[in-house]
Amino acid sequence: MRLPADVRSILEQLDEPRLLKDQLRVADHTVRVTHPERVFWPASHGYPAYTKRDLLKYLVRAWPLLAPHLRDRPLTLKRYPYGLTGKHFFQKHVEIPLPDFVDRECMFAEQHAASGENVICNNLATLVWLGQMSDIELHTWYSRRSVEPDAHNLPRTFAGSVEALEASVLNYPDFMVFDLDPYVYSGRERAREEPQLHREGFLRTVEPAFWLKEVLDQLHLPSFVKTSGKTGLHIFVPILRQLNYDLVRSISEQICRFVQRQHPLETTMEWSVEKRTGKVFLDHNQNTRGKTLACAYSPRALPGAPVSMPVRWDELASVYPTDFLMSNAFERLDRVGDLWRDILSAKADLSQAFGATR
Repeated sequence: MRLPADVRSILEQLDEPRLLKDQLRVADHTVRVTHPERVFWPASHGYPAYTKRDLLKYLVRAWPLLAPHLRDRPLTLKRYPYGLTGKHFFQKHVEIPLPDFVDRECMFAEQHAASGENVICNNLATLVWLGQMSDIELHTWYSRRSVEPDAHNLPRTFAGSVEALEASVLNYPDFMVFDLDPYVYSGRERAREEPQLHREGFLRTVEPAFWLKEVLDQLHLPSFVKTSGKTGLHIFVPILRQLNYDLVRSISEQICRFVQRQHPLETTMEWSVEKRTGKVFLDHNQNTRGKTLACAYSPRALPGAPVSMPVRWDELASVYPTDFLMSNAFERLDRVGDLWRDILSAKADLSQAFGATR
């Protein structure tokens, strides 16, 4: 993978044992970097430790791949100031002063009944700043503030009221998403702990993914799949921005219920966690304004520093989430390329497929 000059320059700076005055020069900007040797991923499960410097190196090198999935999309930060062993927290609205190079958007927050600023990662300096802020995982909205090229009729006013946000382009997603989570336990979990990654659980998630793909194929809807980087899979269907989140969620629910009725022993849509045991949860509720998933190529806060990796459908049955780590992701990318590079060029007309109108 040939790297742009600006990426190479930053990687060279990050290779210096002592960062010059704890700063990185990123294009015309200076980004302060503190505690580059702080361990974010401790050594465990046979994996070595990874530091903030390692995270920054990965993010910078991955910038050409990450940029299309970050551009113009509000971010939910998932911050680990002291790494995986410390407390972490989600942050939607940023209340600290932001560097001038960090793009932001003032948006109405329903949970606070007020408007606040959301970070938008539209340049490499911002991505480096996110790494400095210990934002290990990159969680993006499925909608974006730009109206190009398929939403010129939608407003770009996002603040002031929930009505303004609902009428805006941010209420019209680029994707219909399906989040597949196996509730197949390894036997190593503590009481009330989420299922851990293990081969049987993941393999039992692959089959429902193919069942969903079969339905999507019959509807002439393109589908792209990636590992979540944790235990499951994410399926993204790129769609024209003609339907709002509520309608997209309703359609995704119909598709999931069809699959669940066909395969009731293997899949579930139960909201109660206790009723999901032994089955794969088909989650259509991710199709909600403000909800996020880790974007393609995002690191995950798990041992070994796994990455949410796009895969081909014809290789899905033979891959495993820990095949794709920060330490080896670029070996794969050099071999297969960016499988999601053209995802926004593959949009389908979901309203035509379902006869829905906004």
